[in-house]
Amino acid sequence: MRFALLGSGSEGNALVVQVGQTRILLDCGFSLSETVSRLARLGLQAEQLQGIVVTHEHGDHISGVSRLARKFGLPVWLTHGTLRTQSAAFAGLSITEISPHSRFSIGEVQVQPYPVPHDAAEPVQYVFSDGTRRLGVLTDTGSATPHIEETLSGCHALVLECNHDAGMLAEGDYPYSLKQRVGGRFGHLNNADAAALLGRLDNSRLQHIVAAHLSHKNNEVRLAVEALSGALGWEPVRVAVATQEQGLDWCEVV
Repeated sequence: MRFALLGSGSEGNALVVQVGQTRILLDCGFSLSETVSRLARLGLQAEQLQGIVVTHEHGDHISGVSRLARKFGLPVWLTHGTLRTQSAAFAGLSITEISPHSRFSIGEVQVQPYPVPHDAAEPVQYVFSDGTRRLGVLTDTGSATPHIEETLSGCHALVLECNHDAGMLAEGDYPYSLKQRVGGRFGHLNNADAAALLGRLDNSRLQHIVAAHLSHKNNEVRLAVEALSGALGWEPVRVAVATQEQGLDWCEVV
C-alpha cells in the first residue's frame, strides 16, 4: 500500500492511494492538464486510475473531477449532499452515491468514509485500507469529534490538516467574516487543534504523518511541523509536509 499527494492547499487538492494494481484518486481540484502533469510526476497516467472519491463540493477539491472523469471514463463516488450541489456538472457520468457511514470497496482498496464538521452540503473524509494497513485522511474540518478520533485511531499513516496558526490568522489581513469562517467549528483545523487531536489518537502503529492543507498566508511549515512532532514526541524531520506546488512523493505503508 502506498499514497502520494498531487498538491494540497486552497488552490487545489488531490491524493492518490494504491493497493496492488488499484489506484484511487481522492478529490481533484486541478485543471485537466495540471492533473495529468502531476500524475506523470508520480509515474502515473490517468488511464491507470480506477476511479475518484470525493470529500465535498468546494472548488479546491472538486473543480477538476468532472472533466477528468469524463475524459478518461472514470467512475465517481460521493455523498448525496455533494452530488446535489453538482448534479448538472456530473450529468452523464458513472456516479455512485455513498453513505457517510458505510464502508465500500474499489478493486483492492477498502474505503471507509466518515462525516466531518465543515461548511459543505454533506462532507466526508476517508480511511483507505488494504485489509491490514490503514491510511487516514482528515482535512477540511473545523473541529474534531469523538467519531473522528475513533475512526483515525490505530492508523498506519495519517494525512492531517494543519491549515493555519491561530495567531497568524487573527493578526492577518483576512476580512473578519473570513477569519470567523476559517477558524470556526465548521472551518479548518489550526496547528494546535490538529496536534491536540493527534495526541488523543492511538498512534502505536503510525509510520507516516503528513501535514496538509497549509495556508500560504496564515501558516508556516515550521509551525505545523513543530506542532505535530511535539504531539508525537518525534523528531521534526519525521513529519512530512504536502505542499501546494509539489504535493508529496510516494510514501510506502509497510
